[in-house]
Amino acid sequence: MELDVTERRLYEEALFREKERAQITLQSIGDGVITTDEHGRVEYLNPVAEELTGWRLEDGLGKAIDEIFRSFHEETCEPLENPMTVAIRRIRPVKSVRPMLLIRRDGNELYVESTASPIRDGTGAVTGGVLVFHDVSEARELNRRLTYHASHDVLTGLVNRREFETRLERALKSARARETSYALCYIDIDQFKIVNDTCGHSAGDALLGQVGALLKSKVRWRDTLARLGGDEFGVLLESCPLEEALRTAEKLREAIRNFRFTFEDRTFRLGASIGVVPITAENEDVASVLSAADSACGAAKEMGRNRVHSFEENDLDLMRRRREMQWAARINNALEESRFELFRMAILPLQKDEPGEHYELLLRMTDESGKIVAPDQFIAAAERYGLMPSIDRWVIDTAFRWLVSEADERERLGTCSINLSGQSLGDDKFLPFVIEQFHRSGIDATKVCFEITETAAIANFSQASRFIQALKELGCRFALDDFGTGLSSFGYLKHFPVDFLKIDGSFVKGLLHDPIDREMVRSINEIGHLTGKQTIAEWAENQEIITVLRGLGVDFAQGYGVSQPQRVNRTAIY
Repeated sequence: MELDVTERRLYEEALFREKERAQITLQSIGDGVITTDEHGRVEYLNPVAEELTGWRLEDGLGKAIDEIFRSFHEETCEPLENPMTVAIRRIRPVKSVRPMLLIRRDGNELYVESTASPIRDGTGAVTGGVLVFHDVSEARELNRRLTYHASHDVLTGLVNRREFETRLERALKSARARETSYALCYIDIDQFKIVNDTCGHSAGDALLGQVGALLKSKVRWRDTLARLGGDEFGVLLESCPLEEALRTAEKLREAIRNFRFTFEDRTFRLGASIGVVPITAENEDVASVLSAADSACGAAKEMGRNRVHSFEENDLDLMRRRREMQWAARINNALEESRFELFRMAILPLQKDEPGEHYELLLRMTDESGKIVAPDQFIAAAERYGLMPSIDRWVIDTAFRWLVSEADERERLGTCSINLSGQSLGDDKFLPFVIEQFHRSGIDATKVCFEITETAAIANFSQASRFIQALKELGCRFALDDFGTGLSSFGYLKHFPVDFLKIDGSFVKGLLHDPIDREMVRSINEIGHLTGKQTIAEWAENQEIITVLRGLGVDFAQGYGVSQPQRVNRTAIY
């Protein structure tokens, strides 16, 4: 008899320890846990479940699970059948396939994922259930932001070009099925370059944001307004014949003409050149529609700007021929007449003192009237017509002759960065030219850094590698410019013998307010350092950005927050 009592006491102690262990385990895990009886009455909530639902264990005991765990559809907010109820009825585990909205006791909301399972005894009968759930609100918000960034322009909040082309593709299919009529407006903001060049990128960004908001207020809710890039916007008009589209375009042009942009103490008047094209079953594809609209917009510019032009069949060929002739002639004349100018933009060391001055040489063209032309006006055309190797030769020749003529500049020089195009990398005669320039001038090659864009480096991978290797033997250094825009280049980094990564300015300018941009900058910086490269952040527009970059460990900063571009004095050369 005494033995039976002892065994029973040992059994009870073992059972107590097992129960205690289970209790501590439930209290310690990171997921919320609720257990119920077979009728769905709450028997237990662990501390995480108390925190997530807002119900304390003593308040929730005996209450229906529907009252404690109130779940709704994440998008429609319609009530969902409780997963515990479903699991007990089906006598099998039930796992949520998507996040659900959970309403806490205090009315606050969060998003959770859950798994509910029935509890059965030795005979297989259901005696209760257990619901395990965790908070996915932050992950859901991050995913929402990533999805938003993939389809929207961060600066204006409008649809971006990729999403616009997707919707344009759907419009084409609808037009071919004769379901409805569509039209496309292609808008180019006149005078944007003046604002951007005279007041800086921050002013240009503010202007684009205000113009985007203005245009959005003038189109219908069912139309799609997008920023297509730079100062160009697109409007996809649904159920809109050409005549109505032209009236809408004129309304948009008038709104922009009446708009006044003020930055600091300066006020600017704007205009808009708008091309309009109907979308019909005859359109081949998205690219042809955009090309036609772009050409119509170009024709509006040719006719004097600040006007609306409807696409005509001869617009494409006419515009292409005119642009080719104009740009080819202007670039060649500028080369012959030495109407290109060099500016330098300082590069600031962030982590330690670096001896000497560090700067990048920037190219500008002076037009026939003496006005400075920004590179985005002519570089694309120069690349299209194969003129970049000639321009790169001019830059190197002029830069080296300037340094030879300025002894003080040579003495102060730490690093002089010079941009090279992808076309020059593919020119067999360009490398011998560069080597000859070093021999002729006597410039210290260790103080020269050549910048190659990420896209050009990848497109000309083998040629770029040979070019870099040959000049590194002289002591030159190399930088990958606009890094991060292609992302495919991460795999190439181990094989590219470059010394610097220039973090693309589109990530840098938004890092104060956008955690994704900040994370991109941090990631690129870490990858650069892991591969033995120093990093340079472009578009460092103010001191706040520079401070954050320094804290992230970025090595150098470049932008208007460091200095404005300064014209190189070439007087001594001539």
